[in-house]
Amino acid sequence: MTDISTPKPPKNASAVIVLADGSVFYGQGIGAETKAVGEICFNTSMTGYQEILTDPSYAGQIINFTFPHIGNVGTNDQDIETINPAARGCILREHITDEESWRATKHFNDWLKTYNLPGICGIDTRALTRRIRDIGAPNGIVCHQADGKFDLDALKKEAAAWPGLEGMDLAKDVSCTQTYKWDETTWDLKTGYGKLENANLHVVAMDFGAKRNILRCLAASGCKVTVVPGNATAEDIMNHKPDGVFLSNGPGDPAATGEYAVPTIKALLAKNMPIFGICLGHQMLALAIGGKTKKMHQGHRGANQPVKDLTTGKVEITSQNHGFCVMPETLPANAEVTHVSLFDGTNEGLRLKDKPAFSVQYHPEASPGPQDSHYLFGRFVDMIKESKAA
Repeated sequence: MTDISTPKPPKNASAVIVLADGSVFYGQGIGAETKAVGEICFNTSMTGYQEILTDPSYAGQIINFTFPHIGNVGTNDQDIETINPAARGCILREHITDEESWRATKHFNDWLKTYNLPGICGIDTRALTRRIRDIGAPNGIVCHQADGKFDLDALKKEAAAWPGLEGMDLAKDVSCTQTYKWDETTWDLKTGYGKLENANLHVVAMDFGAKRNILRCLAASGCKVTVVPGNATAEDIMNHKPDGVFLSNGPGDPAATGEYAVPTIKALLAKNMPIFGICLGHQMLALAIGGKTKKMHQGHRGANQPVKDLTTGKVEITSQNHGFCVMPETLPANAEVTHVSLFDGTNEGLRLKDKPAFSVQYHPEASPGPQDSHYLFGRFVDMIKESKAA
């Protein structure tokens, strides 16, 4: 394990990271002058820092970016996955890079301040990543204070007192509270986001923390989308007369969210409703059929994660963000593993042999890229059409 803690603050320190075990790392503050506690994880994406920070699946987490040049395309009001960022803060190697993009409307540092997000730069992020690799994702606190005066004992106690993600239902904090319609489609360089004109199918999306680009991909596939809260009942959903149901991504421990979501999904499966799940939605489907999930040592977070589709033999480079995984050995006989991670062999997808339902652990909506897995939205539409024709 690499020890990168610094016992004495440098003169220019205006921010600090304190882990629950007492390790201390000094740097320069960015963003809001405040503090935030959460699980510290790392993301290996080279692009898409704005999409990452606004991904609701990062609720309760502080993101250590392994790519050093963060801020180089600035920020705008289009590249967001939810209105209010769910992540609690960020950690960078270099100072924020000045924006060099015609689409930029705000400097990244100003954007962080707008949402009261603290950050720290000047950290050896590669060493911190190795530390997370060795000991797992730790609980910690990032504190930005311009005068550089930190109460380390108090910060350590706050970090140690944070309960951690295991057993925590965070989906309830990022799910919508009211049902709404969605008709925005994917982005185009010339025209921006489109609008669904003629819907062929109606999909109800259970919102456990849905990313906007997932909803856009569903609309771009010809589906009218109705988004319902994650705690909606099967009766609530069926009242919308859907052709299919989508189970969204989201944060926290799937077992905790499953307390209220699993009964709904079981009831939908009993009605042979076509179901497609992504990320937390994948874990919800697994739990609904009797499978189990577990906390991962460090999780998968990045836009460069190789996954093999066992049904086609193809390897996809995928975008991922999850700290829990499905235990394939716990799945029932009517479930088939369809995708596996080529990093560590963990489960990345399943389908039911006797029901129109499948799910994947990764993010085929590609926000931020790549787009290797967009075909899954077409697979969902085809499954719905086959179910309707049966």
